[in-house]
Amino acid sequence: MALKSTIYKANLQIADMDRQVYGDHSLTLALHPSETEERLMVRLLAYALHVPADDHRGALQFARGLSDADEPDLWQKDLTDQLVHWIEVGQPDDRRLVKACGRAERVTLYCYSNAAPIWWAGIETKLTRLRNLEVWRLLPEQSQALAALAQRSLQWQLTIQDGHIWVSTATHSVELQPQPLWRGGR
Repeated sequence: MALKSTIYKANLQIADMDRQVYGDHSLTLALHPSETEERLMVRLLAYALHVPADDHRGALQFARGLSDADEPDLWQKDLTDQLVHWIEVGQPDDRRLVKACGRAERVTLYCYSNAAPIWWAGIETKLTRLRNLEVWRLLPEQSQALAALAQRSLQWQLTIQDGHIWVSTATHSVELQPQPLWRGGR
């Protein structure tokens, strides 16, 4: 018998001063049986960091990343079903990233584990031609602090300013600062 996903409900209040994006978002997320809460919280953070200010080019949605090799963790499709933004979490191989960059206007990856520097060292030179790719790293202590905020029913206030992210709940606060590893050759 297959294991079922665990459902999480999240209410986000986002104040992204870097992008001038403000809003409240009610989301339902599924924790895949093979997924950790740490990964789920990084996916939720990726949503908060990339939710568009309006839906003129489509809404940002959670996709079936772990369940379907042809889908990312999150994606934004425009009204013609063209991929605007492909967002991955974890440490995918270079072939997956090359394929994503060929399909979407923009690709963003968030890696977060202790093994990320080793993974990055092995993959970095294979990505130099991918101008529409951004790779960000959350330090392990930051992603673990984010995972400690995981609850089946989440209420987060996110403030984003000058590359710093503050995630607050009723009882805790976590400061994050993703490090850029690759920004389209910039």
